[in-house]
Amino acid sequence: MTLQAWAALGLFLTVLVAAAYPLSIVMARIADPAPLKGPAGALERALYRLAAVDPTHDMPWTRYATSVILFNAFGVLVVYAAQRLQLWLPWNPQHLANITVDSSFNSAVSFVTNTNWQGYAGESTISYFTQMVAFAVQNFFSAATGIAVAFALVRGFARRSAAGIGNFWVDLTRSTLYVLLPLSVVLAILFMGQGVIQNFDAYQDVHTLDTIAYDNPKVDADGTVLTDAHGAPLTEPMTTQTQTIAMGPVASQEAIKMLGTNGGGFFNANSAHPYENPTPLTNFCQMLAMFLIPTALCFVFGRIIGDLRQGWALLGAMTLIFAVMACVAIWAEQRGNPAFAPWGIDQTHTALQAGGNMEGKETRFGIIGSALFATITTAASCGAVNAMHDSFTPLGGMVPMWLIELGEVVFGGVGSGLYGMLIFAIMAVFIAGLMIGRTPEYLGKKIEAFEMKMTSIVILIVPCLVLLGSAIAVTTAAGRLGIFNPGAHGFSEVLYALSSAANNNGSAFAGLSANTPFYNILLAVAMWIGRFAFIVPVLAIAGSLARKKRIEVTVGTLPTHGPLFVALLVGTVVLVGALTYVPALALGPVIEHLQLYAIH
Repeated sequence: MTLQAWAALGLFLTVLVAAAYPLSIVMARIADPAPLKGPAGALERALYRLAAVDPTHDMPWTRYATSVILFNAFGVLVVYAAQRLQLWLPWNPQHLANITVDSSFNSAVSFVTNTNWQGYAGESTISYFTQMVAFAVQNFFSAATGIAVAFALVRGFARRSAAGIGNFWVDLTRSTLYVLLPLSVVLAILFMGQGVIQNFDAYQDVHTLDTIAYDNPKVDADGTVLTDAHGAPLTEPMTTQTQTIAMGPVASQEAIKMLGTNGGGFFNANSAHPYENPTPLTNFCQMLAMFLIPTALCFVFGRIIGDLRQGWALLGAMTLIFAVMACVAIWAEQRGNPAFAPWGIDQTHTALQAGGNMEGKETRFGIIGSALFATITTAASCGAVNAMHDSFTPLGGMVPMWLIELGEVVFGGVGSGLYGMLIFAIMAVFIAGLMIGRTPEYLGKKIEAFEMKMTSIVILIVPCLVLLGSAIAVTTAAGRLGIFNPGAHGFSEVLYALSSAANNNGSAFAGLSANTPFYNILLAVAMWIGRFAFIVPVLAIAGSLARKKRIEVTVGTLPTHGPLFVALLVGTVVLVGALTYVPALALGPVIEHLQLYAIH
C-alpha cells in the first residue's frame, strides 16, 4: 500500500468516529421508550393516533417479531403492485412499461429486506413513481426496521426481569423521523451542491460532439433478431449524433440509499454514474454515510447498557477486521494483474502492473477510492458500487465477497451490523466459558441453552442459504444458463450473487445474467429467509435476556471491554467465516488467483 492509501484510510476512520459519536447521543435518546416532549413529541403522538397505535404498550418478543414480519410483508405487496402497474401510474414521463412478474417479485423482496439487489437497468426500466413511492419508502422502512431490532436486542441486555422489549411501531417511527429523514435531507442537499441531479424532467436528447458509429442488429417485422447460417446475429452499420441523457430525482434517492445501507442505484451504473457520484468529495461522503449509523449504534449500545467501554470494544473489533480487509483489497488492486506486468514477475515475485488494476474503475476515484468503497459497501451491507467488482483481481474481489459472507457484522447494515456482532459476542463468551469451565455470561446475563440454540440458528441459516443456493445454481440447467464466464470466475460470480442475496447486501460481480425467472425467484427466497430467519431468533434472544436478572460481577467473570475480548471476538468472527466458506472460496477466487501466476 502507498502512503496515499494509508492517509485515505486514516482520514476516513477519523472523520467517521468524530461524526458518529455525537449522533449516538441523539439515537440513544430516541431508543428510550419515554415520551418525547415539544413539537417532536406532538408530531409523534399525532402519528400514533392516526395509526391507532398505543405507544405505551411494551411488546413481548413474539408480538414484536410478528409486527416486524407483517409490516414488511405488506411492504412487499405494495412494492410489487407499484412495479406491475407503473405504466398507468403518474410520474412516468418516459412511459416505461410494467415490470414482469418474476422481476417485480424479486425487486419487491429485495427492497423490503434492505438488500436492493437489482436485476434491471434502472434508467430504462423504473419510473419516477416506482423509484420514489415504492423503492425510496422501503429504503427508509427497511433501514428503520434494522435499527428497531437492534434497539430491541440492546434492551434485552439492559433490562432486568422485564416481559417486553419495547414497541416496534415506536422504534420504527422514531428511527425514520429523527434519524434517517433529517440526515437524508442534509446529505441530499450536499449532493445537489456537488452536481447530483434532482428533477422530474423527461429524458434529454442531446447532440454529441462526435459522430458515434455502431452496429445495429437486423430484425424482422415481428422484432425478432435475424441470424446468419451459423446462428450469429446479423447487423448493419449505423451512425448517430444524438445521445439520450437520463434525468430524475437522484440526490434524494442517493442520500437514503447510503445512510440506510440500502444500495439500490437510480442508474444501472450505480455510484459509478456521474449523476449519482460526480466528485471525490461525494465519493468520500457516500463512504462515510454507509458507516455512519452502524458506528453510532456501537456507542448507542454502550450508552443504553451504562458502559460505553462495551461499545468501544465492539467498534474496535469491527474496525480491526475492516482495516485489514481494506488494506488487502487496496494492495491487491494496486499491484494489479501479473499478466500485464511489462516484465512479468520481478525478483520478489510481486506483480507490477503499471498503474495497478484500473479495469472497471472510474478515473475520478482511482484505485484507492474504488477499492476502499468496495470494502466499505460490502462490510456495511450496502450494495452500492462505484466500480465493477467483477473486474477486480481475484484477491481484490475476494475481500468484498468474504466480508459479505462473514455476515456483514464488520460495521454491517443499519441495525443489522450491531445485532449481528452481538450474536457473535454471545458465541465468543460461550467459547470462553467452555475454556474455563464456567457458565458463560455477557453483561451480567447468563448465556444458557436457549440463547445458544437461537445463536446457532442465526449463525448457520445464512451459510446454508448461500452454499445450498450456489449448489443448486451450478447443478441445474437454468442456473448454468446465466453463467457466461467459464471455470473459477463463473463460480465466483454465482457464489457472490448468493452471498449477496442471503446476507442482504445487493452488490454483484455482474458477469452473471441473473434477471431470469430462475435467479429472480432463487435470490428472492434467499433474501427473505436471510433477513427474517435472522431477525426472529435475534428477537427471541432479546426476549429471553430481558426476563433474566442481572448477576453480579465476580473474579471469574470475563471482562468484555478490553483487548483480550476484542481479540476473542475477532477470532470468533473470522474462524466461523473461514470454516464455513473457505472450501467454496478455494473453488473460486483462490484458484483464479493461482491461475494468474501459472502462466509465468
